[in-house]
Amino acid sequence: MSAAAARRALPVLLLCVVCTQTALNVARPLISYRAIALGGDALAIGLITSAYAVLSLAVALPLGRFTDRTGRNTVVLTAGTVLLVLGPVLLAAAPSLPLLACAAALLGFGHIVFMVGGQGFIARMPDADLDRNFGYFTAAVSAGQMLGPLLAGALLGEGSGADLAGPTAFVLVLAGLVAAAGLPSCVLLLRAPAPRPPVAGSADAAPSALHMLRSPGMVGGLFTSLALLAAVDLLTAYLPLIAHERGIAPAVAGVLLALRSAASISSRLLLPRLLRRWSRRVLIGASSLGAGVFLAVLTLPGAGVAGMAIALAVGGFLLGIGQPLTMTAVVKSVPGHARGAALALRLWANRTGQVAIPAVAGVAAGALGAAGALWFAALVLVAASGTARRTPADEPGPDRAGTPPQR
Repeated sequence: MSAAAARRALPVLLLCVVCTQTALNVARPLISYRAIALGGDALAIGLITSAYAVLSLAVALPLGRFTDRTGRNTVVLTAGTVLLVLGPVLLAAAPSLPLLACAAALLGFGHIVFMVGGQGFIARMPDADLDRNFGYFTAAVSAGQMLGPLLAGALLGEGSGADLAGPTAFVLVLAGLVAAAGLPSCVLLLRAPAPRPPVAGSADAAPSALHMLRSPGMVGGLFTSLALLAAVDLLTAYLPLIAHERGIAPAVAGVLLALRSAASISSRLLLPRLLRRWSRRVLIGASSLGAGVFLAVLTLPGAGVAGMAIALAVGGFLLGIGQPLTMTAVVKSVPGHARGAALALRLWANRTGQVAIPAVAGVAAGALGAAGALWFAALVLVAASGTARRTPADEPGPDRAGTPPQR
């Protein structure tokens, strides 16, 4: 994709991302509240959170190879948007915990389809702008993660327990309407000239998943990515429960989640400046280690709302750094005609982590309370920071040419 075409398409794509991710992040915390209203406990919430990622495991790599072969990222993006419109509505209609888990799985399926299309679209933009554009893309995701909980918390108000059954259903329907606001952007992207697909036959020669996993730094990048994403997911799922246990109203819990997202937005918008001072390798390691430390601080029994807010602000800033940088590291580790497959492999790894880590965290929460889930997430993040040294060294970009990175 030419630089001029990328500049025209990027704002349209980002608007769609904000709409769909706001809807998604209205729905995600409400899954926990709706599970509570239906009689679910910490273990049930962990299992439902895992169900959110199950369908994604089967479709990520085939979808990535489809976009590599055809270049039809916008078609995949539009399909994901439609699924994100339907998912919250089905969550609102679910009358039992098993059906709630099925609706959560459909919502997660829509999310993976949307992300394969959106990230693949970014990957076809000029290499020199990848860190910046992935940063903007993930900042738009964080904007949705900020606006969604704020909207959900404001609409739910002071309700609790079984009293939330009706209000959560109403807010989930509204979430479907918010996602539908992204459909006009999809239409504009569908009507725009599509990025040129790879040279004929190159998709057939794309490296296998096993071959990509053998690329230098790929396994470490995937593990770091899934650790960061699982930490955000567990925060979204368990912070409402921790707030419920501490007598904190849903509206306040929504503000705390929004604060974390706002901090992530700021770090992603500052990525070009941060990369002028530190290498990608250093920033990824600091993101994982620091986020793990502040996630553990969040769970301290003496931490009131003010202490939780400080931990979420600093931890959110650090959580926001790693994801876009692991995207760039992944796409630069494979040939150009396999970028969609590499990003899909990253998403597949993320979803694997989203199945396994919340399931184990749910067991920890069942034994130790909701804080146990976040302790486990903190341990995974600290472990991921040890793999950062295996991330390939940065290639000097236009802003860093002639100036070695400070390590």
